[in-house]
Amino acid sequence: MRPQTLDIEVPSNARAITRNVELAEAEEHAEAGQTTPLGFWIYLMSDCILFSALFATYAVLRNAVAGGPTGAQLFHLPYVLIETLCLLVSSITYGMVMLALKVQKRRAVLGWLMITAVLGACFITMEVREFAHMIGEGAGPDRSAFLSSFFTLVGTHGLHVTAGLIWMLVMMIQVARTGLTSTNASRLLCLSLFWHFLDIVWIGVFSVVYLMRVIV
Repeated sequence: MRPQTLDIEVPSNARAITRNVELAEAEEHAEAGQTTPLGFWIYLMSDCILFSALFATYAVLRNAVAGGPTGAQLFHLPYVLIETLCLLVSSITYGMVMLALKVQKRRAVLGWLMITAVLGACFITMEVREFAHMIGEGAGPDRSAFLSSFFTLVGTHGLHVTAGLIWMLVMMIQVARTGLTSTNASRLLCLSLFWHFLDIVWIGVFSVVYLMRVIV
């Protein structure tokens, strides 16, 4: 005698509830993907206020050298120009990251992220060496109000770049492990906004702090 099989039918209302839950989760992820860049833009605006205050402080104190060395005596423009090129080229390479993300090429995303991180690390290394050289010559942040404002402005930008490099390393690990998910794509977009913002700030630093001080 053949055993009888029981066909258990899932009630239609249960299937409807499951479908509604899936739709709600999808909508929640979509809303998160839309609000995350907006929230990050708000953060960048607060950073704009921070750097505006630091630029204003430097503008007021730029001539308060207290008998110490001036920017024209301390700054080596070709060296700073190499720093600037490293950061600006890293902005281009991060643009390649976003292009690779658009066509869903994980290896290309990881490769361009690595190149961007190397260029950013070169920038930070050169900046630290510049600071060490100036401090070694007795031109530290405690020497004058001008140097205090200089180290604060340039150092704050350097800390932001360092945070961006740590974020970039975390993203490389996440992309390597989980792929180009919607969550990772949203985070890479926010990192792109952050990195390009730092490039714009550095153009201001290079122009106002280094270029004007050496030429004028």
